[in-house]
Amino acid sequence: MYRKWPIAGLLGLLCFAGYAHATDERLPSYQPRFEREQPVVVVLAQNQMTELTDFVVPLGVLRRAGVTKVLAVATDPGTVQLMPALSLRAEASIDEFQRQFPQGADYLIVPAVHDSQEPRLLDFIGQQAALGANVIGICDGVLPLAYAGLLDGRRATGHWYSREQRLSDFPTTLWQENRRYVVDGRLMTTAGVSAALPASLALLEAIAGTPKASALAQELGVRDWSPQHDSEVFTLGSQGYLTAAGNYLARWKHETFAVALHPGMDEISLALRVDSWARTFRTEVQGMAREPVLSASGLEFIPQRTEAKKLPELPGGATTAMQALDEALTAIAGRYGASTRSLVAAQLEYRPQEQARQHMEMLKP
Repeated sequence: MYRKWPIAGLLGLLCFAGYAHATDERLPSYQPRFEREQPVVVVLAQNQMTELTDFVVPLGVLRRAGVTKVLAVATDPGTVQLMPALSLRAEASIDEFQRQFPQGADYLIVPAVHDSQEPRLLDFIGQQAALGANVIGICDGVLPLAYAGLLDGRRATGHWYSREQRLSDFPTTLWQENRRYVVDGRLMTTAGVSAALPASLALLEAIAGTPKASALAQELGVRDWSPQHDSEVFTLGSQGYLTAAGNYLARWKHETFAVALHPGMDEISLALRVDSWARTFRTEVQGMAREPVLSASGLEFIPQRTEAKKLPELPGGATTAMQALDEALTAIAGRYGASTRSLVAAQLEYRPQEQARQHMEMLKP
């Protein structure tokens, strides 16, 4: 759990605002290959630790749309520990996927992971790119793409927190600011954690068209999925680091919440809600169920507890993904204060929708 990690290490792994859909960052429209009825999409995980929202949201969005074959693939068989909370079981290992689909995936989605230089991870990314897959790096999933050699001379972006590292380690990449996602040919990279949702809708649009993406966006409570974004407003600053340190060190104030896992649950809202609370540096979130549970999209979540044992239930119960995120931030402010809400929002690289609308209005000429 997060308490085993130093603050700097946690923030280094952290990874939507804007209006009117732009046309300058579009993935190429899907072109069928190998006589496939639907495109094959791999959402890739590293067993040791993979960012929760980066992994769950794209998979949940695409499966809900029902126009692709989406596979949850991990570097090795077994459980995938998600960061900053929860765990699940992937449907196939890299080796199993390669045996089943020797022609490769049509789309490969790479979340932020603990070890961006793991050789097997990089080999698989390079192999899929060589076989013609469109490769999408969510948040600092851009780092494995860079280490795999896919970004030399290419336009890309990533989580604001890794900006200095990216500029230093990959000077030949054309790093872009103030974009929720950047498309360069068959490569797509995104800003921080919350960009997973608009980027997933942009990918759906490339596969199934704008009407399909618009209908699902409305269902999820997303007003738009444009690349417009003001990444330069996000920073921790001295107050953010003081809040993180103060919350982390005040062990007597730490809380553990149980989140009930039940069959058919909305894994998108779950991921955004849990991800928010587990980033306060005061809160641990544990999944609770009597046995492994299949979500609405068929992801198998592995509970950490079989019963609550007097643990409080994680607050929240919003009906759409965006409501879940805004609701979580509001509840965090009420429980831990505005400074902790700001700390979490910065990690998620997210501005609540009402603030985002006001900000965009101020930027208009």
